[in-house]
Amino acid sequence: MLVRDGELLDPAMRSQRISRDSLLQVVRSQGVGGLELVAAVVLETNGRLSVITRAQQGSGSALADVPS
Repeated sequence: MLVRDGELLDPAMRSQRISRDSLLQVVRSQGVGGLELVAAVVLETNGRLSVITRAQQGSGSALADVPS
């Protein structure tokens, strides 16, 4: 996980070599205007970034096994 509850997880971003600018570009490309609207950004096993907004989060059960 690279973002949790709108907060960048800098150690995770550094270990995965993902820049703040790259992450913000992905968030914007999903139509999200600010990190405060983001519940999580997950680096998937296929290398893609999944952006989950607070509105889409639901119970959060799909994030239960994602390390942060």
